[in-house]
Amino acid sequence: MTATEQPAAAAISVSHLSKSFRIPREGARTLKERVLHPRRTRRFELLRAVQDVSLELAQGEFHGIVGRNGSGKSTLLKCIAGIYGTDGGEIAVNGRLSPFIELGVGFNPDLTARDNVIINAIMLGLSRREAEERFDRIVAFAELEEFMELKLKNYSSGMQVRLAFAVAIQVDAETLLIDEVLAVGDAAFQEKCYAEFTRLRAAGRTIVFVTHDMGAVKRFCDRATLLERGRVVQTGQPAAIAHRYNELNYSLVRSEARQSHGPAALRRAPVAAIIDAGYETPAREPLVALRQRERCCARARIHFHAAVENPTFALALMDDAGQVAFATNSALTLGPSGAFQAGERAEVRCQFENFLPPGRYRLVVSVTAKDGSAAEAYDLREDIASIIVYSEAVGGGAMDLPHSLKIERVER
Repeated sequence: MTATEQPAAAAISVSHLSKSFRIPREGARTLKERVLHPRRTRRFELLRAVQDVSLELAQGEFHGIVGRNGSGKSTLLKCIAGIYGTDGGEIAVNGRLSPFIELGVGFNPDLTARDNVIINAIMLGLSRREAEERFDRIVAFAELEEFMELKLKNYSSGMQVRLAFAVAIQVDAETLLIDEVLAVGDAAFQEKCYAEFTRLRAAGRTIVFVTHDMGAVKRFCDRATLLERGRVVQTGQPAAIAHRYNELNYSLVRSEARQSHGPAALRRAPVAAIIDAGYETPAREPLVALRQRERCCARARIHFHAAVENPTFALALMDDAGQVAFATNSALTLGPSGAFQAGERAEVRCQFENFLPPGRYRLVVSVTAKDGSAAEAYDLREDIASIIVYSEAVGGGAMDLPHSLKIERVER
């Protein structure tokens, strides 16, 4: 760097940020109780949602924020967006910010979608003229041309997501904040949003992305930060953060199971742990979206902490309704899996033709004793990765099977 050159300012700088909430506890809950017990004081419990968080994002960085439910991810984003005030610390944002954080924020349900688009775009920094010029592009992306004169209170949650996201990406903002509310949208729209992520990243936008999907983190993010109970556990490369997230989930699930079940099987030292899983192409490229009828691979990596004979490895795909769309396991498909020693690792790969109907499918992975009994589960992950299946031609059935269709004219 020469004497005249200055280092580029960070897009977002968060320094020792803290945010707490006062949660009311037992007190007078009704008017009658207040009259009968006027001196009863209302008690509060302090919830420390974000604790001493420091983070710096470079301009043009795609940064993932991950963590379990209640870890402080959404609170952190709302503090950066200015929706929440803070208890302490500093936040510096370089350039215009476009938040896509909470369903319905900035929308008036009693106004038409058309009016909400214009008002929301102006609130996010566009002039009225700019908002009107970009109106057609916003509506086209949301694919809601037929519903613009409808009041927003008559929109479904998915339609509101389409509209809010379409507005957010049309604003000339240097930085976008995107929460996992995007998961409310349907599968086809989510794939469209993922394509938009690629475009925004290529355009040099700074994006902060909150998600539970480690596949999306590894596909899009330059770096990621893992939060737990409001504190930063680790910031680093996406693959390392995904691995740490899975390790943390595993240890916490086992700890909670010990407290709930007492001297049960889970009290024993862990035998095996699922350290990573996801969807890939046959060439091992990570996938977060897949066109129907294309080949796909679900895979998982397992670390053994102790010696075990013939464990059963199982993979299942679960849809948004909680139904198992597909399942397989090593005992039924391959027979005995062999012996594994402490310190060894195994990779399980299931390659299949994708005839699933459009939708989102969560990957469920388990490692059990050789009989496959749930009581002898060494590790089980129900939300370790997900994929969106999309198609231009939807059959409408529970499964789109490979088939042929023939029409013949016949004589009377």
